[in-house]
Amino acid sequence: MSRFLLTLFSLLLHGYVGLRVMPALAGWPAAGPVLGVLLAVSALLLPLSLIGRTLRWPSARTALAWSGMLAMGLFSSLFVLTLLRDAILLSWAALAALWPGELELGGIGQATAWAVLAAAATVTILGAWNARRTAAVVRVDVPVRGLPEALHGFTIAQISDIHVGPTIRSGYLQAIVHRVNSLGADMVAVTGDLVDGSVAELAGHVAPLAALRSRHGTFFVTGNHEYYSGAQAWIAELRRLDVRVLLNEHVVLQHDGNEVVVAGVTDHGAHHFNSGHRSDPQASVLGAPIGAALKLLLAHQPRSAMAAVGLGFHLQLSGHTHGGQFWPWNLFVRLQQPFTAGLHRMRDLWIYTSRGTGYWGPPKRLGAPSEITHLRMVSA
Repeated sequence: MSRFLLTLFSLLLHGYVGLRVMPALAGWPAAGPVLGVLLAVSALLLPLSLIGRTLRWPSARTALAWSGMLAMGLFSSLFVLTLLRDAILLSWAALAALWPGELELGGIGQATAWAVLAAAATVTILGAWNARRTAAVVRVDVPVRGLPEALHGFTIAQISDIHVGPTIRSGYLQAIVHRVNSLGADMVAVTGDLVDGSVAELAGHVAPLAALRSRHGTFFVTGNHEYYSGAQAWIAELRRLDVRVLLNEHVVLQHDGNEVVVAGVTDHGAHHFNSGHRSDPQASVLGAPIGAALKLLLAHQPRSAMAAVGLGFHLQLSGHTHGGQFWPWNLFVRLQQPFTAGLHRMRDLWIYTSRGTGYWGPPKRLGAPSEITHLRMVSA
């Protein structure tokens, strides 16, 4: 979409909110004009923030990115709540027509207009706080039938969908690394969408990843955003940081006399960007020891499980969904993915879907908190 069309689309959406809400604030002379100015600024900020990376001055890029993303978070709630308000007013008017004199619109228009503004501001502030705090640790036990005693308690620290980029920088990632290291896990899994930007722009902000510590090391699989950001360059950079990148392949860990297979596939849609990166769970486990006591698959998108079932994996670790990040977008995730968040079973395969450790787009999380997942294998 061209810059002109994007700006026009933004203006139309903001105009709808203004036309529907501002007239109801007529009893407060300053309220309407103030809201109009804020909507106009927001309408221009949204498209401008998407081109902010072309600016020469880092401080200007950062300021534009932050203001644009905050505006996007606020407006997304304003728009949805305005639609909901219109549905309520329409239903009220229909009921009033059915029972004349029993139901009057009265002050409902003004009350609901103020409710929309207050609710949008509240959820945006709460959502920003949730998004910017360091992700909490979520502890999950995964029962594995026939698990050897030596592997009972084998632990994985999973982080996913951090999206280092315009508003997530090195300090944010450093706090995540510190919390992961405090877990003392046997291995760390990074299940894609680490970055939103090029190596040239973000290498310094991803550098804290080199400080991750665990018994067997850190393993990474690509997400769709790596392919938007130059996947080959990021693969090379992560390897330089001593992160093992798994591209439809596996490694065998020796853990207290037992073999643990850790396989990883490229993103489900990677072939659209690189034909040589077509996601292939079967290829990822080719040549792996048949009698391995534990087989793990790292796959960015939960829907990779469709091709992984029946290949002998005990657990697939995924992300991608963000748990929906905030309402109402969480309602649409399940239209694309079989699982939105948490531990699920598909025949003989456990699938754990992380809600993500960062956020994408507006710094806003509500009803889907970020997480650092501490998974523990236990005997079934």
